[in-house]
Amino acid sequence: MARITKGILGGFSGKVGTIVGANWRGQDIIRSTPKPSSRPPSEKQLLQQNKFKLVISFLQPIKNIQNRYFGSGSGSKSRVNMATSYTLNEAVQVTADIPSLLYNKILITKGDLAGFQNPSAVPQSGQVLTLSWEDNSIQGNAKATDPANAVCYCEELGTFEIFEMLTDRSSMTANITLAPYYSGKEIHVWMYFNNLEESFACNSPYLGMFTVL
Repeated sequence: MARITKGILGGFSGKVGTIVGANWRGQDIIRSTPKPSSRPPSEKQLLQQNKFKLVISFLQPIKNIQNRYFGSGSGSKSRVNMATSYTLNEAVQVTADIPSLLYNKILITKGDLAGFQNPSAVPQSGQVLTLSWEDNSIQGNAKATDPANAVCYCEELGTFEIFEMLTDRSSMTANITLAPYYSGKEIHVWMYFNNLEESFACNSPYLGMFTVL
């Protein structure tokens, strides 16, 4: 289905008959429908497809966060597209033609808000993780009231746990409790601050991988 965006003589996106409308680098374009290729994909194409599938599969559960807090959202790219592009280019490694994620390079959020100062995480019994950081609410555009959030990912289970508005920047500590089935599992942990208006956030630091007690 095509979508008219600027009137009948303007740009559209989608397929109409044998033509396809799209927006490329801010310009509305039309092109003929590509013909299916009978050639099998090359090794390079297969690798790129596998990298893309890996990144999309990982980011899908957190797209609502990135739709709000990844980059400025200006220009022709959406925030989710920017997050995908960043992860593909900066947080994927290939070993023996098998792509894998570099968790310490992944950004859950990306923005201009002042970030964390010396954040850390310590596992406690009962599937509890104690998070701590230093109060830097007088630095730059930071405010004491900025909400602190945490994102946990278990590679073994392929699941995310998201903890929003745990506390504020000035509290300097917060506890999160995971479900009992995470006991003994390894999780990757990120944190991020956003402003109270929920219009932008900081770059999310990677705190590390921890075994849930």
